[in-house]
Amino acid sequence: MTTQENQGFLYEFYRNRVGDPTTHDEVRGYWVFLTGVVLGTVGILLFIPSTAPRATSFTLREASIFIAAVGLLMMIAGPVIRLPLQSWANYAAYAGQAIGFVAAVWFLLVFPNDWVVTAGSHPVIILYALGLAAITLGGAIVPLLTEYDDAATVREAAAADRKAEVAELRSAADDRREERDRLSDELDGTRAAAGAAELAREELEALYDSQARFELYEDQGQEWRWRLRHRNGNIIAASGEGYTRKHNARKGLASVRGNALGAVTLPFEVDPDLPEPEASFEPAEDAESDATIERYEDSAGEWRWRLRHDNGEILGDGGEGYASRSNVTRAIDRVREHVGPADYLWFDPTGFEVYQDTAGEWRWRLVHRNGNILADSGEGYTRRNDANRAVERIQTGIDDRSFEVYEDAAGEHRWRLTGSNDRIVADSGEGYDTKGSAEDAVDRVRSYAPEADVLTIGRATFEIYEDRSGDHRWRLRHRNGNITMDSGEGYASRSGARDGIESVKRHAPNAEIDG
Repeated sequence: MTTQENQGFLYEFYRNRVGDPTTHDEVRGYWVFLTGVVLGTVGILLFIPSTAPRATSFTLREASIFIAAVGLLMMIAGPVIRLPLQSWANYAAYAGQAIGFVAAVWFLLVFPNDWVVTAGSHPVIILYALGLAAITLGGAIVPLLTEYDDAATVREAAAADRKAEVAELRSAADDRREERDRLSDELDGTRAAAGAAELAREELEALYDSQARFELYEDQGQEWRWRLRHRNGNIIAASGEGYTRKHNARKGLASVRGNALGAVTLPFEVDPDLPEPEASFEPAEDAESDATIERYEDSAGEWRWRLRHDNGEILGDGGEGYASRSNVTRAIDRVREHVGPADYLWFDPTGFEVYQDTAGEWRWRLVHRNGNILADSGEGYTRRNDANRAVERIQTGIDDRSFEVYEDAAGEHRWRLTGSNDRIVADSGEGYDTKGSAEDAVDRVRSYAPEADVLTIGRATFEIYEDRSGDHRWRLRHRNGNITMDSGEGYASRSGARDGIESVKRHAPNAEIDG
């Protein structure tokens, strides 16, 4: 259950007063229990002033006993429903309430004429006891008969869900604040002189001109480290600690890179290859652009833009039309702001791609830099976060998992990896002629998966994909999901699409606007 869902007053009250629920049953169980407490209290308070029942009329005592009996059922059933038990425990709780309610109604029919003061009515009492027993057994027996598989993992996943949802809400709030600030800046710019507006734009662009670069390397102790070095040779920041895996060092670097606004990453294989700390270098951002952003009006009366190299080649375009010249200008400014720091998946020699299929489900695949798919998720996920967590589980636990190599109906050999719940979490995606070839594929996956990079999304990211005709293309997608730029043309290979991205990252931020 996500925080974005509108579930009514009861859910909102629980979320604001108790906490963010992880399941619907957690909220239902709370309200069932609270209602039972109220009814039980009311029943007891009504019983105190009640008098002996008369044989010919409905009495206060009869009502108080009925209300208290129903309240007791709900007080016991509420915690059972709220606990993270198997679904049939909840069914037992609901069934027990129904049985007990029937007994309470039966009590109204027999009381007081057929009700024995000393012993009561045995059928009514037995039926009510069966209702209580159903609720109690559902809550007590279910944990004894069932094993809550990977309970710690489930709790961690739920906590990660909540953190991801909070992060998404904060990201959306940041976007709205940025949009508000942008509109405010535009209003101020309209009122100000043209020269002052141009100066403000130049100052904004200067914030994204990096004068440093990241260096990723393996030290003499065979631990992976990173450092951020200014062009004058000074070390601005360093990892401070070593990482046992290159993959973890990249993660640490990525968490800092968002504050380095466009700094490039320069990997070194071994410590001796590193330049001396005092050695200076020229950052790539200092180079002048060899391209121009063309702003034009198409035949349909819509405004569009494209990035054209001086040699006439179209490097990329906006992909959609805009109603006015000012709107397309704002779109160009957003692209120039985001295109430099935007990252894309780097194959070294493999990488995990998290993508959305034609059915709208999120999947992952482990791709070699030669284009071969070594493994895929085997199933789809409703959210990107779930697919990312599946990748993390594969990377951290692959050494402890058992692969199954089997022969399919077509006589090809395949492999698959199943979780503790017997669900397929990864498979080969393709068949092999021999069992040995499939086993070799398993060894490659075991070797590559722990160190493979996963695309990290910042303000915007480049996506490389294959279109229906088999050409490779790229698009720049903002974190809000909007596509702000695309390649415009297809490339014969994935490496060609990567080269196109690098060309755009190099030329777009400083390209002049024409038209």
